[in-house]
Amino acid sequence: MSQLETAMAMTIAVFDKYSKMQGNTRTLTKAELKTLLEKELPNFLSAGKDKDNLDKIFKDLDNNGDSQVDFKEFVTFVAALTCCCHNYFEQKGAR
Repeated sequence: MSQLETAMAMTIAVFDKYSKMQGNTRTLTKAELKTLLEKELPNFLSAGKDKDNLDKIFKDLDNNGDSQVDFKEFVTFVAALTCCCHNYFEQKGAR
């Protein structure tokens, strides 16, 4: 498998791991998203430490307003965060 294929498979696996913790296995609840952020992005986001941050992230991700984050909403978040990291490292000259 190529690196990009591996990254895609890992993104799916991470979403599935946390979405299966409660209720609907095809979406993330706010609690599941909190756990995912704490475990998978501890160096990038402090959402798990601040309820207001978590509420804002969850609201921003829940585009359709169903109080859950589906895979498409999650992938959009991952892509946006990846773009921010790319821009940061470009500005720092680290690439």
